[in-house]
Amino acid sequence: MTQQIPSTEPELAGVRNFRDVGGLPTVDGRRVRHGVLFRSGHLAHATDEDAAFLSGLGLHTIFDFRNAADQKLEGPDVELPGVRNVNLPLSDPADGAEFWQMVRDGDVDQLRGILGDGKAANRMTASYRSMVRERTAEHARVLHALAEDSLPALMHCAAGKDRAGLSVAVTLLAVGVERDAILGDYLESNALHRRYKVRRSSASGEAYSPEIMELLSPLFDAREEYLAAAFETVEEIWGGSDAYLEQGLGLSPETRERLRDRLLD
Repeated sequence: MTQQIPSTEPELAGVRNFRDVGGLPTVDGRRVRHGVLFRSGHLAHATDEDAAFLSGLGLHTIFDFRNAADQKLEGPDVELPGVRNVNLPLSDPADGAEFWQMVRDGDVDQLRGILGDGKAANRMTASYRSMVRERTAEHARVLHALAEDSLPALMHCAAGKDRAGLSVAVTLLAVGVERDAILGDYLESNALHRRYKVRRSSASGEAYSPEIMELLSPLFDAREEYLAAAFETVEEIWGGSDAYLEQGLGLSPETRERLRDRLLD
């Protein structure tokens, strides 16, 4: 599979899972331009050095897909001078707040009950399906903004894996990036230095026992089956990606072409 990560990728101290999406190949032989589309985890803990680096990217817009519960837990993004911040939640703040409290506080028996026997992976798969099915307005807004005036852009959520991962995948789909390359970029979130740091309320060893970490792992993994579920939903509802983009997201051929001109070499 095509290597997606430039050799010059920076190591940011307080921002996880940052990368330039540039270089990915399209089905018609073009490539995503470097320096126009970035993705990451949240920016709430960015250091001064991180912020200086991000400011140097010349960003026009940061799309933050976190909800109010995420922002309460992690804090707001650092503000970068001259950059437009667009908060576009891709999940209901009320949906799952108690669930994530359980992830942080629950003991092994409680976690077995809500995550064991495939429940965690099933929850993630259902979430990807619902984001495709129910968040067409948000994805449409992002793509139209990118086609108009919002590049260079950074997309992020909490871990930069699921909501940002799917939004980046939809963007890449719209400009004709190869499916294997879309998947390869998505799976890069599993790299050890990228992964979201699991934080539990107790610092005891028992709170991070092997069994607990195994129960939690489906929530913090980027899995091929999750993204596949999103693409399957596109096929099931719209019959294909072109119909999804045109009918589901309202992208005209002219808008898609403008998007391709902006994002591709």
